[in-house]
Amino acid sequence: LPLMLFVKAHRTILRRSTQNVCLRSTIWAAASVLCSVVTAVNPAPTSTQSCSSSSMAVPLYPLVDKWRQSHDSWLLRFALPPGRKYLGNDPSLPTCISVHHNSSFDEDDKPLKKSYSPVSHPAAEGIFDLLVKSYRPQPGGGVGDAICNLQPGQHLVGKLKSERMVHGSPIISKRWDRIGLVAGGTGVAPLVQIIRIILDDPTDNTEIYMLSINRYEKDILMRDELDKLAKDHPDQFFVKYSLTGENVPKEWDGYTGRGSVDMAQQALPPPSAEDGTQSTMIFVCGTDGFRDMWAGPVARAPPKSDGSKGPKIQGPLLGVLKDAGYDASDVFKY
Repeated sequence: LPLMLFVKAHRTILRRSTQNVCLRSTIWAAASVLCSVVTAVNPAPTSTQSCSSSSMAVPLYPLVDKWRQSHDSWLLRFALPPGRKYLGNDPSLPTCISVHHNSSFDEDDKPLKKSYSPVSHPAAEGIFDLLVKSYRPQPGGGVGDAICNLQPGQHLVGKLKSERMVHGSPIISKRWDRIGLVAGGTGVAPLVQIIRIILDDPTDNTEIYMLSINRYEKDILMRDELDKLAKDHPDQFFVKYSLTGENVPKEWDGYTGRGSVDMAQQALPPPSAEDGTQSTMIFVCGTDGFRDMWAGPVARAPPKSDGSKGPKIQGPLLGVLKDAGYDASDVFKY
Protein backbone atom coordinates (compact mmCIF):
# COMPACT_ATOMS: atom_id res chain seq x y z
CA LEU A 1 0.00 0.00 0.00
CA PRO A 2 2.71 2.59 0.83
CA LEU A 3 4.39 1.89 -2.51
CA MET A 4 1.15 2.22 -4.45
CA LEU A 5 0.40 5.55 -2.79
CA PHE A 6 3.89 6.76 -3.62
CA VAL A 7 3.61 5.73 -7.27
CA LYS A 8 0.24 7.45 -7.66
CA ALA A 9 1.59 10.66 -6.11
CA HIS A 10 4.70 10.45 -8.26
CA ARG A 11 2.65 10.10 -11.48
CA THR A 12 0.47 13.07 -10.51
CA ILE A 13 3.53 15.26 -9.98
CA LEU A 14 4.93 14.19 -13.34
CA ARG A 15 1.75 15.16 -15.17
CA ARG A 16 1.89 18.61 -13.57
CA SER A 17 5.53 19.12 -14.46
CA THR A 18 5.57 18.19 -18.14
CA GLN A 19 7.08 21.53 -19.10
CA ASN A 20 9.91 21.37 -16.58
CA VAL A 21 12.56 18.95 -17.84
CA CYS A 22 14.88 19.50 -14.88
CA LEU A 23 12.09 18.82 -12.40
CA ARG A 24 11.06 15.65 -14.23
CA SER A 25 14.64 14.39 -14.21
CA THR A 26 14.91 15.03 -10.47
CA ILE A 27 11.62 13.26 -9.81
CA TRP A 28 12.66 10.19 -11.83
CA ALA A 29 15.95 9.95 -9.96
CA ALA A 30 14.14 10.18 -6.63
CA ALA A 31 11.56 7.66 -7.82
CA SER A 32 14.16 5.00 -8.54
CA VAL A 33 15.56 5.29 -5.01
CA LEU A 34 12.28 5.66 -3.14
CA CYS A 35 10.53 2.83 -5.02
CA SER A 36 13.36 0.48 -4.20
CA VAL A 37 13.54 1.53 -0.56
CA VAL A 38 9.82 1.12 -0.03
CA THR A 39 9.65 -2.23 -1.83
CA ALA A 40 12.59 -3.54 0.17
CA VAL A 41 10.52 -3.05 3.31
CA ASN A 42 7.12 -3.89 1.84
CA PRO A 43 7.65 -5.96 -1.35
CA ALA A 44 4.77 -6.22 -3.78
CA PRO A 45 3.89 -9.48 -5.53
CA THR A 46 4.84 -9.76 -9.17
CA SER A 47 4.05 -12.22 -11.91
CA THR A 48 7.65 -12.20 -13.19
CA GLN A 49 9.31 -12.85 -9.83
CA SER A 50 10.84 -16.26 -9.28
CA CYS A 51 10.90 -17.96 -5.90
CA SER A 52 13.99 -20.02 -6.70
CA SER A 53 17.18 -19.14 -4.88
CA SER A 54 19.07 -18.62 -8.14
CA SER A 55 16.66 -15.94 -9.30
CA MET A 56 16.58 -14.05 -6.00
CA ALA A 57 20.05 -12.69 -6.81
CA VAL A 58 18.75 -11.16 -10.04
CA PRO A 59 17.99 -7.41 -9.71
CA LEU A 60 14.41 -6.20 -9.22
CA TYR A 61 13.05 -3.23 -11.17
CA PRO A 62 9.77 -1.70 -9.90
CA LEU A 63 7.24 -0.65 -12.53
CA VAL A 64 6.51 3.07 -12.34
CA ASP A 65 4.06 3.57 -15.21
CA LYS A 66 2.70 1.91 -18.36
CA TRP A 67 1.00 3.05 -21.56
CA ARG A 68 -0.88 0.94 -24.10
CA GLN A 69 0.67 1.09 -27.58
CA SER A 70 -1.67 -1.24 -29.45
CA HIS A 71 -4.32 -3.86 -28.66
CA ASP A 72 -1.60 -6.27 -27.51
CA SER A 73 1.47 -4.12 -26.78
CA TRP A 74 2.53 -1.88 -23.91
CA LEU A 75 5.25 0.66 -23.18
CA LEU A 76 6.39 0.13 -19.58
CA ARG A 77 8.68 2.34 -17.48
CA PHE A 78 10.79 0.78 -14.75
CA ALA A 79 12.92 2.37 -12.02
CA LEU A 80 16.50 1.32 -11.43
CA PRO A 81 17.73 -0.12 -8.11
CA PRO A 82 19.49 2.20 -5.60
CA GLY A 83 22.98 3.18 -6.65
CA ARG A 84 22.32 2.62 -10.36
CA LYS A 85 22.33 5.80 -12.45
CA TYR A 86 22.08 4.04 -15.81
CA LEU A 87 20.83 0.60 -16.78
CA GLY A 88 24.05 -0.20 -18.63
CA ASN A 89 27.69 0.28 -17.76
CA ASP A 90 28.30 2.76 -20.59
CA PRO A 91 25.49 5.28 -21.34
CA SER A 92 26.68 5.63 -24.94
CA LEU A 93 26.13 1.96 -25.84
CA PRO A 94 22.87 0.06 -26.52
CA THR A 95 21.55 -2.04 -23.64
CA CYS A 96 19.61 -5.28 -23.36
CA ILE A 97 18.03 -6.99 -20.35
CA SER A 98 17.22 -10.66 -19.83
CA VAL A 99 13.83 -10.91 -18.09
CA HIS A 100 13.25 -13.93 -15.82
CA HIS A 101 9.81 -15.43 -15.31
CA ASN A 102 8.51 -18.57 -13.62
CA SER A 103 5.86 -20.12 -15.85
CA SER A 104 3.11 -22.38 -14.51
CA PHE A 105 3.78 -24.55 -17.57
CA ASP A 106 7.37 -25.24 -16.55
CA GLU A 107 7.52 -28.59 -14.75
CA ASP A 108 11.22 -28.19 -13.93
CA ASP A 109 10.58 -24.94 -12.01
CA LYS A 110 13.26 -23.23 -14.07
CA PRO A 111 12.56 -19.58 -14.86
CA LEU A 112 11.99 -18.69 -18.48
CA LYS A 113 14.25 -15.99 -19.88
CA LYS A 114 13.58 -13.55 -22.68
CA SER A 115 15.71 -10.64 -23.84
CA TYR A 116 14.33 -7.12 -24.32
CA SER A 117 16.10 -4.02 -25.60
CA PRO A 118 14.86 -0.79 -24.01
CA VAL A 119 13.45 1.89 -26.30
CA SER A 120 14.76 4.59 -23.96
CA HIS A 121 18.18 6.17 -24.41
CA PRO A 122 20.95 4.29 -22.55
CA ALA A 123 21.78 7.61 -20.85
CA ALA A 124 18.30 7.91 -19.31
CA GLU A 125 18.87 8.40 -15.58
CA GLY A 126 17.07 6.26 -13.02
CA ILE A 127 14.68 4.57 -15.44
CA PHE A 128 14.35 2.50 -18.61
CA ASP A 129 11.41 1.84 -20.94
CA LEU A 130 10.46 -1.49 -22.51
CA LEU A 131 8.15 -2.05 -25.48
CA VAL A 132 6.51 -5.44 -24.90
CA LYS A 133 3.98 -7.49 -26.83
CA SER A 134 1.64 -9.71 -24.85
CA TYR A 135 1.54 -13.17 -26.39
CA ARG A 136 -0.92 -15.71 -24.99
CA PRO A 137 0.84 -17.85 -22.33
CA GLN A 138 1.81 -21.32 -23.51
CA PRO A 139 4.43 -23.95 -22.67
CA GLY A 140 7.87 -22.37 -23.01
CA GLY A 141 6.43 -18.84 -23.17
CA GLY A 142 4.43 -16.24 -21.31
CA VAL A 143 7.15 -13.73 -20.43
CA GLY A 144 5.63 -10.91 -22.48
CA ASP A 145 2.16 -11.53 -21.05
CA ALA A 146 3.55 -11.47 -17.50
CA ILE A 147 5.35 -8.18 -18.09
CA CYS A 148 2.33 -6.51 -19.68
CA ASN A 149 0.14 -7.54 -16.74
CA LEU A 150 2.40 -5.93 -14.15
CA GLN A 151 0.89 -3.03 -12.23
CA PRO A 152 2.77 0.02 -10.87
CA GLY A 153 4.64 -1.03 -7.76
CA GLN A 154 5.22 -4.60 -8.89
CA HIS A 155 8.64 -5.82 -10.01
CA LEU A 156 10.35 -6.91 -13.16
CA VAL A 157 13.07 -9.49 -12.50
CA GLY A 158 15.90 -9.11 -14.98
CA LYS A 159 19.62 -9.19 -15.53
CA LEU A 160 21.64 -6.82 -17.70
CA LYS A 161 23.15 -8.64 -20.66
CA SER A 162 26.66 -8.13 -21.93
CA GLU A 163 27.25 -5.53 -24.62
CA ARG A 164 26.18 -6.64 -28.09
CA MET A 165 29.13 -6.84 -30.46
CA VAL A 166 28.36 -5.52 -33.95
CA HIS A 167 31.04 -6.84 -36.25
CA GLY A 168 33.66 -6.69 -33.53
CA SER A 169 32.63 -3.60 -31.55
CA PRO A 170 29.63 -2.46 -29.44
CA ILE A 171 30.04 1.15 -30.59
CA ILE A 172 27.22 2.63 -32.70
CA SER A 173 27.80 6.40 -32.75
CA LYS A 174 29.83 7.89 -35.61
CA ARG A 175 30.86 4.47 -36.90
CA TRP A 176 29.13 4.49 -40.30
CA ASP A 177 28.06 7.21 -42.74
CA ARG A 178 24.62 5.68 -43.22
CA ILE A 179 22.48 3.25 -41.23
CA GLY A 180 19.47 1.30 -42.45
CA LEU A 181 16.99 -0.20 -39.97
CA VAL A 182 14.57 -2.97 -40.98
CA ALA A 183 12.00 -3.73 -38.27
CA GLY A 184 9.29 -6.34 -38.17
CA GLY A 185 6.67 -5.58 -35.47
CA THR A 186 8.26 -5.31 -32.01
CA GLY A 187 11.64 -5.71 -33.70
CA VAL A 188 11.50 -1.92 -33.76
CA ALA A 189 12.58 -1.76 -30.09
CA PRO A 190 16.37 -2.20 -30.29
CA LEU A 191 16.41 -0.07 -33.43
CA VAL A 192 14.72 2.84 -31.66
CA GLN A 193 17.54 2.81 -29.13
CA ILE A 194 20.05 3.11 -31.98
CA ILE A 195 18.08 6.04 -33.39
CA ARG A 196 18.11 7.83 -30.03
CA ILE A 197 21.85 7.34 -29.53
CA ILE A 198 22.62 8.95 -32.87
CA LEU A 199 20.02 11.74 -33.00
CA ASP A 200 20.63 12.85 -29.41
CA ASP A 201 24.28 13.54 -30.24
CA PRO A 202 24.55 16.86 -32.12
CA THR A 203 28.04 15.91 -33.33
CA ASP A 204 26.86 12.68 -34.98
CA ASN A 205 25.83 13.24 -38.60
CA THR A 206 25.03 9.62 -39.46
CA GLU A 207 22.05 9.36 -41.79
CA ILE A 208 19.35 6.89 -40.65
CA TYR A 209 16.84 5.14 -42.91
CA MET A 210 14.07 3.27 -41.11
CA LEU A 211 11.71 0.69 -42.65
CA SER A 212 8.99 -0.53 -40.27
CA ILE A 213 6.94 -3.51 -41.51
CA ASN A 214 3.67 -4.49 -39.84
CA ARG A 215 0.51 -6.40 -40.66
CA TYR A 216 -1.96 -3.53 -40.35
CA GLU A 217 -1.64 0.21 -39.87
CA LYS A 218 -2.99 -0.08 -36.32
CA ASP A 219 -0.11 -2.45 -35.51
CA ILE A 220 2.64 0.10 -36.25
CA LEU A 221 4.40 0.53 -32.91
CA MET A 222 5.88 3.87 -31.82
CA ARG A 223 4.73 5.47 -35.05
CA ASP A 224 4.04 8.86 -33.46
CA GLU A 225 7.52 8.90 -31.95
CA LEU A 226 9.18 7.89 -35.21
CA ASP A 227 7.24 10.45 -37.23
CA LYS A 228 8.15 13.18 -34.75
CA LEU A 229 11.83 12.26 -34.91
CA ALA A 230 11.66 12.40 -38.71
CA LYS A 231 10.02 15.82 -38.52
CA ASP A 232 12.59 17.11 -36.02
CA HIS A 233 15.52 15.74 -38.05
CA PRO A 234 14.39 16.09 -41.69
CA ASP A 235 17.90 15.89 -43.14
CA GLN A 236 19.10 12.96 -41.02
CA PHE A 237 16.26 10.56 -40.20
CA PHE A 238 13.93 9.07 -42.81
CA VAL A 239 11.15 6.56 -42.03
CA LYS A 240 8.99 4.41 -44.31
CA TYR A 241 6.27 1.86 -43.50
CA SER A 242 4.96 -1.28 -45.17
CA LEU A 243 1.79 -3.28 -44.49
CA THR A 244 1.50 -7.02 -45.05
CA GLY A 245 -2.15 -7.65 -44.17
CA GLU A 246 -5.11 -8.09 -46.46
CA ASN A 247 -7.36 -5.26 -47.66
CA VAL A 248 -4.85 -2.45 -47.35
CA PRO A 249 -6.77 0.86 -47.42
CA LYS A 250 -6.78 2.67 -50.76
CA GLU A 251 -5.51 5.82 -49.07
CA TRP A 252 -2.41 4.03 -47.74
CA ASP A 253 0.65 5.76 -49.24
CA GLY A 254 3.34 3.42 -47.90
CA TYR A 255 4.70 0.11 -49.16
CA THR A 256 2.91 -3.24 -49.11
CA GLY A 257 4.46 -6.65 -48.52
CA ARG A 258 7.08 -8.17 -46.18
CA GLY A 259 9.99 -7.06 -48.31
CA SER A 260 11.55 -7.11 -51.76
CA VAL A 261 14.65 -5.98 -53.58
CA ASP A 262 12.79 -2.93 -54.91
CA MET A 263 11.63 -2.01 -51.40
CA ALA A 264 15.15 -2.35 -50.01
CA GLN A 265 16.66 -0.21 -52.76
CA GLN A 266 14.03 2.50 -52.30
CA ALA A 267 13.78 2.67 -48.50
CA LEU A 268 17.34 1.85 -47.37
CA PRO A 269 20.74 3.43 -48.03
CA PRO A 270 22.89 1.86 -50.75
CA PRO A 271 25.62 -0.67 -49.90
CA SER A 272 29.00 0.56 -48.73
CA ALA A 273 31.11 2.07 -51.51
CA GLU A 274 33.81 -0.23 -52.79
CA ASP A 275 36.40 2.54 -52.51
CA GLY A 276 35.58 3.04 -48.81
CA THR A 277 34.33 6.61 -49.17
CA GLN A 278 30.81 5.85 -47.89
CA SER A 279 30.05 3.15 -45.31
CA THR A 280 26.65 1.55 -44.65
CA MET A 281 25.30 -0.76 -41.96
CA ILE A 282 21.85 -2.39 -42.17
CA PHE A 283 20.31 -3.72 -38.93
CA VAL A 284 17.50 -6.29 -39.21
CA CYS A 285 15.28 -7.22 -36.27
CA GLY A 286 12.03 -9.18 -36.09
CA THR A 287 10.80 -12.75 -35.81
CA ASP A 288 13.14 -15.51 -36.95
CA GLY A 289 11.16 -15.91 -40.16
CA PHE A 290 11.25 -12.17 -40.86
CA ARG A 291 14.99 -11.94 -40.25
CA ASP A 292 15.67 -15.05 -42.33
CA MET A 293 13.71 -13.65 -45.28
CA TRP A 294 15.59 -10.35 -45.20
CA ALA A 295 19.10 -11.52 -44.34
CA GLY A 296 19.26 -15.23 -43.58
CA PRO A 297 19.34 -17.11 -40.26
CA VAL A 298 21.62 -16.49 -37.29
CA ALA A 299 23.75 -19.47 -36.34
CA ARG A 300 25.23 -20.53 -32.98
CA ALA A 301 28.74 -21.46 -31.99
CA PRO A 302 29.22 -24.83 -30.19
CA PRO A 303 27.95 -25.05 -26.57
CA LYS A 304 30.14 -23.62 -23.83
CA SER A 305 32.04 -25.81 -21.37
CA ASP A 306 29.31 -25.36 -18.75
CA GLY A 307 26.68 -26.72 -21.13
CA SER A 308 25.04 -23.36 -21.88
CA LYS A 309 24.33 -22.22 -25.42
CA GLY A 310 27.19 -20.98 -27.52
CA PRO A 311 27.23 -17.35 -28.68
CA LYS A 312 25.25 -16.32 -31.73
CA ILE A 313 27.15 -15.81 -34.94
CA GLN A 314 25.92 -13.89 -37.97
CA GLY A 315 26.26 -16.65 -40.53
CA PRO A 316 26.19 -15.99 -44.29
CA LEU A 317 24.11 -13.17 -45.74
CA LEU A 318 21.08 -14.43 -47.65
CA GLY A 319 17.62 -13.23 -48.60
CA VAL A 320 16.45 -9.83 -49.77
CA LEU A 321 19.55 -7.90 -48.72
CA LYS A 322 21.92 -10.27 -50.52
CA ASP A 323 19.78 -10.03 -53.66
CA ALA A 324 19.80 -6.24 -53.33
CA GLY A 325 23.60 -6.17 -53.54
CA TYR A 326 24.69 -5.82 -49.91
CA ASP A 327 27.73 -7.55 -48.50
CA ALA A 328 27.71 -9.52 -45.24
CA SER A 329 29.92 -6.79 -43.74
CA ASP A 330 27.09 -4.30 -44.42
CA VAL A 331 24.47 -6.20 -42.40
CA PHE A 332 23.87 -7.09 -38.76
CA LYS A 333 21.13 -9.59 -37.81
CA TYR A 334 19.52 -9.47 -34.34
